[in-house]
Amino acid sequence: MTYPAGPPDPPLDPAPDPAAALPGCARHPDRPTGLRCTRCGRPACPECLRDAAVGQQCVDCVYQGSRGVRRGRTVAGAEPGGRPLVVPVLVALNVALFALTAAQARSIGSNDAAPLFREWVLVPGLVATGDWWRPVTAGFLHYGPLHLVFNMMALWVIGRELEPVLGRVRFLAVYLVALLGGSAAVMLFSSPGSLVAGASGAVFGLMGALFVVARRLRVPTGQVVGLVVVNLVLSVVVPGISLVGHLGGLVLGAAATAALVHVPPVRNRTVLQAGALVVLTVVVLTVIAGRAAAVAFV
Repeated sequence: MTYPAGPPDPPLDPAPDPAAALPGCARHPDRPTGLRCTRCGRPACPECLRDAAVGQQCVDCVYQGSRGVRRGRTVAGAEPGGRPLVVPVLVALNVALFALTAAQARSIGSNDAAPLFREWVLVPGLVATGDWWRPVTAGFLHYGPLHLVFNMMALWVIGRELEPVLGRVRFLAVYLVALLGGSAAVMLFSSPGSLVAGASGAVFGLMGALFVVARRLRVPTGQVVGLVVVNLVLSVVVPGISLVGHLGGLVLGAAATAALVHVPPVRNRTVLQAGALVVLTVVVLTVIAGRAAAVAFV
């Protein structure tokens, strides 16, 4: 027994695409997503979301939020987390000048015979006759490789501790003020014909700076004091070392750092710090100029 065929079945609807019902990411419209930023509510794909204290935020909200957050500062007013840059540049400059003087002298051990060395070494009597650059340039010259290695090792070790605390510009300022302080002491207490060179004055200034920073942070200073004492003893025991240059750098480096870390965190803190450093620099330059005039008069 047969039955007449009925009407054909209606075509089946295609299965709905779940992704078609989802909105597109605000940054990538071609990416459907069921996630949203908990801050702005916009749809966002997983690539554009970052974990937050509550839920997840899109990268735009994270950026906007970070702009309004004030980062902490070190005791000197520098942004924390900065990588040392001035220290390796100073080391490279000292090494390059040593290589240049050694090439001129055709000797590593007697590089002080180079014309550039003779032109730049600190001689108080020649400063008095108008060689005003010598108190600065002498701080980048060294007598032989051992002199260079010891100073550069100290600069590298101490400088990498100090530069992140002081900041690059402040660190360089302390270094240069200490260098001038060592030259000023040589001008005052050494004979007019003495020849003095080396970064030791500036390095001792960094030792003084490290002591001041440690005191400001209220951390033990025994190791720093021991480092200073040992190096001062070596300055007395080892012949040919300028003790007065080391002491001058030590005092000026400590004074410059104290001017940085003890200024209260007020709105114009950087201006006050710069003013203090300028005053110290003017005092040191006045001492050098005054001593040069006295030597020239004699």
